[in-house]
Amino acid sequence: MPEGKPCCIPSRDHSDPNTKKSCLLRSPDAGSEKGMTMVKKGMFSMGAEGPECWSGDGEGPVHQVSLEDYFIDQTSVTNESFSTFVDATGYQSEAERFGWSFVFHNQIPRAHFKRLSFDRAFGVEWWAKVEGASWKKPGGPGTNIRKIMNHPVVHISWHDAEAFCHWAGKRLPTEAEWECAARGGKEGSTYPWGDELSPGGKHRCNIWQGQFPKKDLGADGYCGTAPARSFPANDFGLYNMMAKAQRARNGQRRGAAAALACLDPSFHDHSSLVSLHHVASRESSD
Repeated sequence: MPEGKPCCIPSRDHSDPNTKKSCLLRSPDAGSEKGMTMVKKGMFSMGAEGPECWSGDGEGPVHQVSLEDYFIDQTSVTNESFSTFVDATGYQSEAERFGWSFVFHNQIPRAHFKRLSFDRAFGVEWWAKVEGASWKKPGGPGTNIRKIMNHPVVHISWHDAEAFCHWAGKRLPTEAEWECAARGGKEGSTYPWGDELSPGGKHRCNIWQGQFPKKDLGADGYCGTAPARSFPANDFGLYNMMAKAQRARNGQRRGAAAALACLDPSFHDHSSLVSLHHVASRESSD
């Protein structure tokens, strides 16, 4: 297996952000199993092996993992759901408090992109530091979420995801729980639906098509994020388990319920980098 790879996303800052949960309230539906699917306890084969895997990211070797019963949301957390949380609690995301976030360059409004200069992440210059970018303004000033309320919420840190989960009476899934759910019972498969990326020429996920990072052709129907239920569910009834948005996961904790929450949009997934988006893939930002 390769020992490492150049990351397609900015490195995570491991310094202590000194943030605390500002939300002590709970949703009236806290702990509800509505919109969730139970994954039953048992053993599953976690990880992958072969030339498409990256040992530096901990994707292999394949090993047996035992899991207890747990519930997991059928979709990523949407802008609508996160808006409900913010309206109920007054929570401010870390991007809002910091005043900026990284945005993939082709998601910045063209007028702003031509007029302003942006700091770039070294080695992944397609990510630009955009003042004012947040979950409410995913492309920065001049953008909003009014027409994409059913899309995954983005520009959400791990701490933001934890706060949302606390309010919802849920938690983040562990890496093992996430992978088991994403596989949908298809152990050993490259993708949640099998081993072929586009079976029968049909797109089964929202990834990059075209010359990266210059132009996403959007052949799957979407340039950027896609609605949380855009493609057929896997055999566990879970949607979009492979997509352009990073998911927040917890590698340590266990429990009875799990929520899916998205981090900043990751528009690097494309067919020439298939190894970056198989079900066992991991990145340093996870």
